[in-house]
Order: sequence, then structure tokens, then C-alpha cells
Amino acid sequence: MKKILILSSVCFFLVFSKVNAQIIQTEKADTISYWKKSNKVGFDITQIAFVNWNPGGNSSISGLLKGKFIREYKKTNINWKNELIARYGLNKQEGQEIRKTDDQLQINSTFGYRTDTISNWFYSSKLTFTTQFYNGYNYPNTDDAISRFLAPAYFFLGVGAEYEREELNLNVYISPLTQKTTLVLDRDLANQGAFGVDQAVYDPVSGEIIRKGKRSRTELGFLVTNQWEKEIWKNISVEHRLSLYTDYLNNFGNIDIDWQVLMEMTVNEYVKANLGTHLVYDDDIKAKEEIDGEQVTVGPKVQLKQILGIGLTYIF
Repeated sequence: MKKILILSSVCFFLVFSKVNAQIIQTEKADTISYWKKSNKVGFDITQIAFVNWNPGGNSSISGLLKGKFIREYKKTNINWKNELIARYGLNKQEGQEIRKTDDQLQINSTFGYRTDTISNWFYSSKLTFTTQFYNGYNYPNTDDAISRFLAPAYFFLGVGAEYEREELNLNVYISPLTQKTTLVLDRDLANQGAFGVDQAVYDPVSGEIIRKGKRSRTELGFLVTNQWEKEIWKNISVEHRLSLYTDYLNNFGNIDIDWQVLMEMTVNEYVKANLGTHLVYDDDIKAKEEIDGEQVTVGPKVQLKQILGIGLTYIF
């Protein structure tokens, strides 16, 4: 599987290098640019304070820094879209240490080619890389990290078909051949078998490690993604992203789900309010709970995150 990953990555890089060289030559030949770019950065803040408040409550303040950067090349039958998404949020509540509320680093790249200019179907190759910036904890325990940078990291690389309707802001990608690699580069988490990698083997008598845990897990499966964006009312838009993946080799039919819905309400050019949800289910991710002061690994659970905030957004 590692050889397949290396070979797939090399092929992907060679194809994009060739296309990029052609693009550069085209731009030198004339002054027309087929690139479109979009940059959006923002900072959301939520604050609540109590002074002699009879019902009680804890003062708190939360901040979320986010960015979304898109580079898209379109010319006749070629469509190449690249996207970088970054989010990092913190919360400080009275009587508690600073806690992380959001953490995401994602890179998406989709290259498509169609045989004519009328069809909405493209032959496509898609690459996705997702990880986080900093350690995650099962609060209030801040001694044992349950995630770190590149632990986990998810790498998808596949080929398939993409249906795109630009006037509807609708995109559907279907890949019957997608490789998913899970990286757990932190040694302690790898030894625990976190995020589905093979855990370490210990000597039953001495408790010493006989074989270290693996730092990666490779799967081959079927991937479907769907993205849709629309202004449903004046100054109110909704963005929907859905990813469904099942592995051919292990528990085929057991579907990993990653579903995000974000509603953005525009106050003015720079001020926006956001309401969103993010649902994740992965059978390989085992939840952790603190029981009697100890971290205990339990079965997989549906992960749900709800987001509500208002802040400044700058688009350039």
C-alpha cells in the first residue's frame, strides 16, 4: 500500500506539473488569464460577562481566526481548483485555563478534463489533505493529548468523475478508486492505536514494547463528495459540504461521514454572522472518556460541533 501511495503521489505531481507548464506558456503567449482567485479571512468573537448576576454564570470570551483561499484555473475543457481552509479558535472561561474550540488545516485540489465544452461531466482526479495545528485534549485533562499536529492527518487521492453546474454552485464528485491514508506521527498516540492504526504490542510480563505501533494506515475505497452553495434569502447564504467514504478491504458498506453546513448572514461589507454545524462519524476513531481520573477508550461515536459567531470578514 505504501508503494501505491508513493506511485500515486508521483503520478499526480507529474500530471499537475505538465499542466502547469502548459498554463505558463499560454499566459506568456497572450495577456488573457484563466485563473480566478478568492481570498477570505475573518475573525469571530463571542463574549459574555457577569457582574453580581443573581442567577449565576461564568464570564467567558471566545475568538476564532479563519481563512479560505481559492485558486481556480478554467479554460475550455480544463478545470483545476485548489482550496486552502484554515481555522483556529480559543476560549477563556472564568476559573478555567484557555481551551481550544476549533482547529483545522485542509488542502483540496481537483483536476478535471471534459471531452467537449457542453458537458457538465469531467474526468477528475482529487487530492485532499486534512490535519490540525495544535494539540487537542479531553478537557479538563490537559496532560495527555488525544491529538496533535499530523496526528491524525488524512490524505485522500483518487480518480473518478465530477459533475459541475457553475450556475447552481453545485458540485458532485464520484470516485470508485480512492486511496485514504491516515497518518499518526506522534509516537505515543501511534502506540495507543489511535485513529485506527495498529497499536503497539507489549510484553505481558515486563510491560515493555515488543513492537511499536504503526504510524500510518492505508485503505482503498469508494468516495462521494457533494458541495452546494446558494443565497437562500437576501444577504443570507448557505454552504453545504458532504463526504462519504467506504473501504473495500475492511468493513465494506461501513460509511465514514464528514458533513458541514454553514449559514452566513451579511450585516454589511465587513461584518457577518455565522451559524454552522459539523458532523463526523468514522468507525476507526475511538472516543475517549475520563472515568475515575483516567482516560478510557470507548467505541466510535458521532461527533457533532455547532458554531455560532459574529465577526469581521475581509475578502480580497
